[in-house]
Amino acid sequence: MHIKSATFVMSNSDVAKCPKDNLPEYAFIGRSNVGKSSLINMLCNRKSLAKTSGRPGKTQLINHFLINDNWFLVDLPGYGYARVSKSTKKVFQKFITEYFDKRRQLVTAFVLVDIRHKPQPIDLEFMEYLGLNGIPFSIIFTKADKLKPKAIERHVEDYKTILLETWEDMPNYFITSSSKSIGQDDVLNYIDDLNLKLSNQED
Repeated sequence: MHIKSATFVMSNSDVAKCPKDNLPEYAFIGRSNVGKSSLINMLCNRKSLAKTSGRPGKTQLINHFLINDNWFLVDLPGYGYARVSKSTKKVFQKFITEYFDKRRQLVTAFVLVDIRHKPQPIDLEFMEYLGLNGIPFSIIFTKADKLKPKAIERHVEDYKTILLETWEDMPNYFITSSSKSIGQDDVLNYIDDLNLKLSNQED
């Protein structure tokens, strides 16, 4: 898929105010500082479509971007903020779960995980939440340029070992690097395939 247009549409914390179009949505979410904004910019070939920040927890709203006038990329707040109060955290978590509970337009979620680190309980818990609620998702391993190929394989295997203790199969996953544009085509072609299947179902 070639992205010809990527337009910011709206930010809000109220799921009821999200776009009313029935266009397919693809939600990107992960822990704070996982490189989500950089990944979104890389996928869309834009330098500052999503705002990047050195300060974790920068994305605190549901952000909708219209891609090629036919699907939405949704940038969701990170979970596990280091620097926000417990009450603020609860508000964020509430509208994240409301988004997943109520958005019928959602096709799949992409859970971003920093490949440099061992599997983190908060990531595993979030994947479990998605699984228990029947929400399709893929894992996007970020920052792959920071590791050698063998280390990447080893870290993916660590995830497989842990996930297969509770899952029948390893979830679909992608290896990416925003700075090197690794995985860009893989993720976009996957979305393209899903959009094609959806349009075939409607015909």
